[in-house]
Amino acid sequence: MKRPWFAFIPYAIVSLVHLASVIVDAGQVTDIAATARMPLLALGVVLAMRGARRGMPYALLLSAIALSWFGGLSGSFLSGLALPMMLLFFGLAHLCYIWLFRRRLAVHRTPRWAWVYVVWWVGIIVFLWPRVGNLTIAVAVYGVVLAGTAITATQCHPLIAWGGAVFLASDTFLSLVLFVPEAAGAWGFPMAMLTYNVGQGLIALGAVIVMRAAETRSAR
Repeated sequence: MKRPWFAFIPYAIVSLVHLASVIVDAGQVTDIAATARMPLLALGVVLAMRGARRGMPYALLLSAIALSWFGGLSGSFLSGLALPMMLLFFGLAHLCYIWLFRRRLAVHRTPRWAWVYVVWWVGIIVFLWPRVGNLTIAVAVYGVVLAGTAITATQCHPLIAWGGAVFLASDTFLSLVLFVPEAAGAWGFPMAMLTYNVGQGLIALGAVIVMRAAETRSAR
């Protein structure tokens, strides 16, 4: 596919519907769109990679998307265990992304400015520590893998680097919504969803571009 971003148009459209439904509080539409996002993102990857070899990077990318989908479903359909299961599934998704970025898609070393993500981790943990209760360790560990995704993304294609940064912004907004709602305000959750949709989309598109470019080089 010469323009791989075409394959992600359905994901982009449903993401816009999802964001609009969150803003206007259209509960049923929000649930349907939220459930459809990750399958459509995975479909975009599959379509964009048609005719190309599908090795470990492809499997890692789809695994990360699938685990993200399970994490989102946990938040929608589980009650008492919703947050722990979200942390588990999204944590596993981030481990897949870290492996993908560091071992398969990296094109240069980590830039010095990426240390800002370590500063972010320290700051957010200090800020949330008194507010997360029994989830302190889980939130701290999740913060490590989230920062790890953002840091390793800086070694990759600019779209992936931006995706990692925006994904981190999404979870920052969401942590405020969950634990410090007075700081998040009315726009905290819509901003979390907007940045989540954009971050996942940028990562997937960037990864596809890199994988297809690598195959083109190997075919010469």
